[in-house]
Amino acid sequence: MTRVGFLYPGHSAESDYKAYEGLLGDGVELPVVHTLMREDAHRVDALLDIGGEEVLAEGAREAAALGVDATVWACTSGSFVYGPEGSLRQVEWVRRAAGTPASSTSWAFVHALAGLRVSRVAVAATYPEDVAGRFVGFLAAAGVEVVSLASHGIATAAEVAHLDPDEVVDFVISNDHPRAGAVLVPDTALHSAHLIEPLEALLGKTVLTANQVSIWEGLRLAGDARPRANGPGRLFRTGAAEVASMLPQV
Repeated sequence: MTRVGFLYPGHSAESDYKAYEGLLGDGVELPVVHTLMREDAHRVDALLDIGGEEVLAEGAREAAALGVDATVWACTSGSFVYGPEGSLRQVEWVRRAAGTPASSTSWAFVHALAGLRVSRVAVAATYPEDVAGRFVGFLAAAGVEVVSLASHGIATAAEVAHLDPDEVVDFVISNDHPRAGAVLVPDTALHSAHLIEPLEALLGKTVLTANQVSIWEGLRLAGDARPRANGPGRLFRTGAAEVASMLPQV
């Protein structure tokens, strides 16, 4: 049994993790630890608060008590808003408190792209434009070129969680770019487990969503990097054996 713990701010699309468990099949458990969210807002100050050291360390200790093999800070905006160096510090806070290999959703996107050998992407972000722009900067620092950025301008995670699936599909496919090797959808508040396959079929290319890459990264860190024929999307079918991680070695 591979058990990966996810530090998840507040309550929005946490049911995605149970959905992914079902898609991945027996042998995988994905427990979620809800971390403190004082304010649900896609604003820089609020995002810095949810990703603070004390908040993450408390959640990581709770995850450790569950006997997890790896721990992931499952929040894209709450990690990339810290920038590359700050987000690495976050990973270290989690690793130290949990006593397991650790990562975050932002770094999971980078590692997933490296594993797929994709360096040029389109981003379809639910966030306001200023927050979405910080994700572009984070990716650029990691060597990923963003050829197009779309911002949905949604102010809270709760609103994202209640988006109609058809609206999500329309938003993503409308914001592809012909030069992009993949479309990134960076918000763990967005339900995505059952949307990836239809999106990839419609677009004819890889689609990476926040909860998807977080789970993939956690399994990779736990030593379960094999390709999965029943995994949601090309990412899981490719596996993770050849990823050169940008995170400090444990």
